[in-house]
Amino acid sequence: MSMIHDDTLPDLKRLTEILRILAKYEFGSVVEKIGLKNQLPLSERFKKGSSIDEFDSSVSERLRMVLEELGTTFIKLGQILSTRPDLVGEELAQEFSKLQDSTPAFEFEKIKSVIEEQLKSPLDEVFSKFNEVPLASASVGQVHQAVLKNKSNVAVKVQRPGLERQVNQDIRLMHYLADLIDRRIPKWKYYNLPGIVDEFERSILKEMDYGQESRNSKRFKEIFKGDRTVYVPKIYNEHSTTKVLTMEFIDGVKVRDIMESDGSEDKFNRKLIAKRGAESYFKQILIHGFFHADPHPSNIYVLKHNIICFLDFGMMGSIDEESREDLAELFIFIINNDVNGIINQLIYMGILSESVDRKSIKYDLMDLMDKYIGTEIKQVGNVLQDLSSSNILEKYQIKFPKEFVLLSRVITMMEDTGQKLDPEFNGVEIAKPFVKKLLVRKLNPARLLDFIGENIFEFEHLMKIFPRSISKTLMKLEEGKINIEMEHKNLDIISGSLDRITNRISLALIISALIIGSSLIMQTNKGILLLGFPFLGIIGFVISAVLGMALVISILRYRQI
Repeated sequence: MSMIHDDTLPDLKRLTEILRILAKYEFGSVVEKIGLKNQLPLSERFKKGSSIDEFDSSVSERLRMVLEELGTTFIKLGQILSTRPDLVGEELAQEFSKLQDSTPAFEFEKIKSVIEEQLKSPLDEVFSKFNEVPLASASVGQVHQAVLKNKSNVAVKVQRPGLERQVNQDIRLMHYLADLIDRRIPKWKYYNLPGIVDEFERSILKEMDYGQESRNSKRFKEIFKGDRTVYVPKIYNEHSTTKVLTMEFIDGVKVRDIMESDGSEDKFNRKLIAKRGAESYFKQILIHGFFHADPHPSNIYVLKHNIICFLDFGMMGSIDEESREDLAELFIFIINNDVNGIINQLIYMGILSESVDRKSIKYDLMDLMDKYIGTEIKQVGNVLQDLSSSNILEKYQIKFPKEFVLLSRVITMMEDTGQKLDPEFNGVEIAKPFVKKLLVRKLNPARLLDFIGENIFEFEHLMKIFPRSISKTLMKLEEGKINIEMEHKNLDIISGSLDRITNRISLALIISALIIGSSLIMQTNKGILLLGFPFLGIIGFVISAVLGMALVISILRYRQI
């Protein structure tokens, strides 16, 4: 699916609906500020709305209600923003996390029509049984249990009919409104609404592409190949398309159900489940750099023998090897409560500017870390979450990479689940072996050979252009065509020092000349004599002595002797 960002006029009927709902929840002043008040129905135009500069305490709740009423696309936008407290603030992110992605099931005839159109076969030719009552229904699609002709028990995920058209229309409207707000409400430029819409568009188009989810599942399965503690459902590619996904039916228990039970009838080892879940996540993040980005307890099942099973691979995260190593080093500084180390690492990662007021941010970070002093840090995700959602971001104009914020959310959710399953859960102790493995790999001498191998063509290009660049530079230097730009710092101090040095040298030369001249005059025995010596020679020696004493005193005063 392609990105939807053009200058065509949006659907006016849907635009009017969006504006009406904004006015309904007292955001009429925003509509007025962006110049679209005339698009509102007459009954809504004169309603008093909240000021765009000073929202009251109910703004977060009202914004959530707006998104809920606007439907699928906007609910998804809110859910994604709930993972970005660095963009919308902690309060709004918490409120958006309440958005429920569940809608009434749509008619079976529509389901059947989509499946037959996508698989290009009648339903009864593909499945021997198909349960018309859905197992689950959401805004993007719904899931039905079925049995294939080969007797495999499967779950069939079917995209909601007409969803693609609705999402495309809404995204076009989002771009239109975001651009208007960005231009006409300067105070909101900081939030970069057009950029947020771009990021959301990429995310939802991936989630709507079941082909992408199938590829994610296959890659995820490779990570845990040979690992008997984690299971990944089989995807039946021959019965899957971009709008229909047929996968192995999982007969297990949701982690959420285990968490909410009183434990009296548990058939599972909660402590072991918490440990295996955490190990699987640190393996995904630190070793492979490809991780399940929605560790909701309803997306993780437990099978017999306490085996962890992941579902729903529509939302995945990626992090490259260099970033994983940086993150591992940051973990170490956080675990050791080393504020200076945290600052240095954030600067090295490019998150903090080298020109930052280190003293000021050090005290702010110390305040942030105060609650962990004297206690063992057991959940590194909480520290990352505190760091990425604190007022330090705004104060120092820090923009965390979206991968970092997503990671902190994922690790926090995973560790919170572990804590609820096992009160003695210690995420840091589970993470340590993976951090150690990553850093040992980084320091391995063989890594240098790998680096050379991976960058061999870069080295070849460098060797080709290096002699040519040196030759050009020498030619320009010879022709006098090199221009050097200099930025001076404290030049006035240097200039003053040079003046003193020059004056002392000049004075020393004058004294030397006087002494030599006076000595020559003393040998003439001519002119006015004083005590048998030429008067001018005596005067020369006296002046030389006075100037010499002044020079010595000056040197001693500035302690340069």
